[in-house]
Amino acid sequence: MTPHASTMTMAERLERWREDGAITHEQHDAIGAMARKARFSVALEIHALLYLGVVSVAAGVLWTVQTHFANLGDTVIVLTLTLIVGVCAWYCLTRARPYSPGEVESPTPLFDYVLYLGGLVFATELAFIETRFALFGDAWDAHVLVSAVLFFAAAYRFDNRFVLSLALSTLAAWFGIKLTQFGFGSAGSLRVSALAYGALVAGMGAMLRRFDIKPHFVDTHLHVAATAAFVATTSGVSSGDADLFYVAGLLILAGLSVAYGIRHRQFAFVAYGALYPYAGLSLRLIDGMSATSVMAYGLVSGSAMILAIVSIARRFGRDA
Repeated sequence: MTPHASTMTMAERLERWREDGAITHEQHDAIGAMARKARFSVALEIHALLYLGVVSVAAGVLWTVQTHFANLGDTVIVLTLTLIVGVCAWYCLTRARPYSPGEVESPTPLFDYVLYLGGLVFATELAFIETRFALFGDAWDAHVLVSAVLFFAAAYRFDNRFVLSLALSTLAAWFGIKLTQFGFGSAGSLRVSALAYGALVAGMGAMLRRFDIKPHFVDTHLHVAATAAFVATTSGVSSGDADLFYVAGLLILAGLSVAYGIRHRQFAFVAYGALYPYAGLSLRLIDGMSATSVMAYGLVSGSAMILAIVSIARRFGRDA
């Protein structure tokens, strides 16, 4: 006989809900662990706090340099930043595991964050030195490219995704600087630059995977490349004379992204292929609509898109 609801334990209720299909097996296990007051991992939360801590420290260093450089003096600032970078480099070099083209586990819990902090402070120091002493002269943007190259080297040597993201963002900054220096500041030029950057980043990831060098990094390359390419094509859908070119490019890119996501079980790329075309084509469709029509379109199409994305996400979760 089934026990009365008032006398059922939480474990029994959870088991019934699971059998009835009200909750999934994963939800049953997660809620059951909390009901039993079992230990659970807070590693994700700790890593997030450490990451925010590193970013906060680096931001504090940058603020101090910008605000008090006149009082502290160039020598004190350069020596202090050099000391911080040196300590971070010493810590990482003395604790790093031997290089391997495959994935390498961090030797200590703090290793990745110390390396990331060293990279951020190094970028701050190099920017300060270039601002104050103009070591590169007219080619001042070279320090940005130098930073990107060093960050790539550190990311692949120490197997660090944080520094890889820093390298990719620094390379993007260099692209923007060079474009401005060449006098191409229009929106169209920026889109072309973003597409070129995305192709370069994706090509780098594919080439390195082909040579079996940190193949687990390819997803980071592709996420950055996809974001750059989708933003460029989406913003160009309503750009005027070239809008049809960007519409075609957006749809082709969406098809490739969805196909890659399905083939490699990467839901994010499926989401890219759905959301960016929806945003771009919606901008084109609502052009000239009345405010009421725009609100109605947004409500209906937005709700449908959310339901579709949730449905796809649940399908990926079941098939994983």
